[in-house]
Amino acid sequence: MIKSLDVFLQEQCIGQISLLPGESTFFSFYEDYIKDPNRPILSQSFMSKTGELISQTKPMRIRLHPFFSNLLPEGYLRDYLAAKNHIKPEREFSLIEALGVDLPGAVMIQPSTGASSQRIIRETPEEIPSESPPYRFSLAGIQLKFSALAERHGGLTIPASGVGGTWIVKLPSINFFQVPENEYAMMTLARQVGIEVPECRLVSLEDIEGLPALGSLQGHFALAVKRFDRGSDHTRIHMEDFAQVYGLYPEQKYNNVSYTNIAHMIWTLCGEKGLSEYIRRLVFSILIGNGDMHLKNWSFLYPDGHTPILSPAYDLLSTIPYIPGDNLSLTLAKTKEMHLCNENVFVALAEKAKLPKHLVLTTMKETTEATRQHWFQNKKTLSLDQKIILTIDAHMKSIPI
Repeated sequence: MIKSLDVFLQEQCIGQISLLPGESTFFSFYEDYIKDPNRPILSQSFMSKTGELISQTKPMRIRLHPFFSNLLPEGYLRDYLAAKNHIKPEREFSLIEALGVDLPGAVMIQPSTGASSQRIIRETPEEIPSESPPYRFSLAGIQLKFSALAERHGGLTIPASGVGGTWIVKLPSINFFQVPENEYAMMTLARQVGIEVPECRLVSLEDIEGLPALGSLQGHFALAVKRFDRGSDHTRIHMEDFAQVYGLYPEQKYNNVSYTNIAHMIWTLCGEKGLSEYIRRLVFSILIGNGDMHLKNWSFLYPDGHTPILSPAYDLLSTIPYIPGDNLSLTLAKTKEMHLCNENVFVALAEKAKLPKHLVLTTMKETTEATRQHWFQNKKTLSLDQKIILTIDAHMKSIPI
């Protein structure tokens, strides 16, 4: 017997995911969506080079289509949520069925009833039946994090269902020291440099209500980040990360695509403003020693449902205090070595991606100057261990741009 799930984009039912015999899955668009000339964009991976909808997809063995697979968490967080919902982690159809009411962006997924276009989508915690599993949110990625609501007294509450939060609570690492403090410091520095970042703050674990027992963590503070895929009154803003953009699975986030490929796409779709912001973030990440700017750490937002813009920056973390000599996660003009990233590398990037060279180099130089200036002026005011500060110091001084 074929089981199916309806896929909603905002409140429009646009397609269906089917579980076929043999545990294959198949995604298909509904005809109304295909024929709609004003249809909202689900993903660039469903768009041809000429801007036409690619409506033909193929069945996937056990896995979901890459776009939907990327909506699910990875690693320990996936195992945790799968156990809470009594599901095997590798069964992605069952997992997205359980978590589909609070996915990233504006996609919602519910069991099909055959009258999907007239169904009311349950969005807020109060609308979810009491017999629902304990957690029904999904935050893509591998880090331990939960969706939370802000309280008047400054604390945060993780809803019993996990649904409806407008903040992301990123917990301390199990293995590494001061990860939330590190990320908060880098996000603060990025804002000073002129990079667009969401509102964020450090929160004591004692001020977070509803936090499940997760064993020993390396620290007492979590990083709270305002969700930029949620607007006022629980409205949703559609988004997709670049693994979704390129139709790749989460485990392929370090492969097949280079920073040059991303630059060309952003220049093509977002123009000068998007490209400047992209170069700014790329230079900043090299200078702070962030070796984890993989495909899932770049995203598009669709505020109007049609036109992509670069989302605010997120997951800005100096990885070199934890991984000495860490390299870039993707190739930049034939290198992943941060210490080889000089002006010539950015000239090569501009030439290969067919970018305006003056814009690339001017942005590179301005970002380099601003990052170094604000870091060396303000590093002592950041709540970072001295060893982390010294490691970033040495790294930044070694970068030849």
